[in-house]
Amino acid sequence: MRKYNLDPDRKIKIRVGDSGQVEFRFKEVMVPPGERISLKKDYDPGFTGGFEDKAEALSQVAANVETLAELQEKLYAQDTYGLLIIFQAMDAAGKDGAIKHVISGVNPQGCRVTSFKSPSAEELDHDYLWRAAKALPGRGMIGIFNRSYYEEVLVVRVHPEFLAAQKLPPDTVDDDIWKRRFKEINNFERYLVRNGIVVLKFFLNLSRGEQRKRFLARIDRPEKNWKFSVADYKERAFWDDYQDAYNDMLSNTSTEWAPWFVIPADNKWFARLAISQSICAVLESLDLRFPEVSDKRRKELAEIRKALQAES
Repeated sequence: MRKYNLDPDRKIKIRVGDSGQVEFRFKEVMVPPGERISLKKDYDPGFTGGFEDKAEALSQVAANVETLAELQEKLYAQDTYGLLIIFQAMDAAGKDGAIKHVISGVNPQGCRVTSFKSPSAEELDHDYLWRAAKALPGRGMIGIFNRSYYEEVLVVRVHPEFLAAQKLPPDTVDDDIWKRRFKEINNFERYLVRNGIVVLKFFLNLSRGEQRKRFLARIDRPEKNWKFSVADYKERAFWDDYQDAYNDMLSNTSTEWAPWFVIPADNKWFARLAISQSICAVLESLDLRFPEVSDKRRKELAEIRKALQAES
């Protein structure tokens, strides 16, 4: 089974300008499999690895985008692995912006973004993984989930009325349902990885104070009003409940085959830097290669080349 070839102590070194560099270790953003974590104690939403140069960071993001485009071409050509990238976060954490900036250089034919909203009547008539399974990337493809099946152990846990709407058999709705769902999700992701779909999961860790600032900015700037949702504001009342749910989810579903990356999200520029660097590192660990051409095929190409040259 393909596992991440990422040492938690591995340093991510990023050159900035002619003489500087920023570095951080994967363990500073990766949830150790099997360990209980606390977002409040273990992960700083404002972490930047001691680096404060936004312009240089975005320059490196642009370089990572070019690298990602090259790796995606090899991923597509090799046709062995698919990449599923999952984004989870509180509202206004920057999921949309991260997807827009980090994936901007990828060939649209090899990438699909799926946003998961409230389930439809048809989706509620199926198991909770059904709609996600339909959107999974094939080999050679990159699939991006803007929110995902993890909503089933987050928003559904915070709001029990959503669970009631799923019409589950009464004897399955008990105190162990969340533990069962964690196990089901882990098994689902293990199955995907065993079949060549690499699962890469990002939680954008936003502070309550920074969310307030971003909500105010969306209200104060007319061109941003469309992004503000009254429902998002109402969810702030459940902040502590969500933090508890995220702590439990991250602690129980970060595995060797599909670990969680907790991305500091108070500074969007650093979040995009960490995300783009992590995606490139994971794809590079797959040792992607263009398919080798046989001698017979090379001879055929040589003959075709001669024929094309003769036309001129």
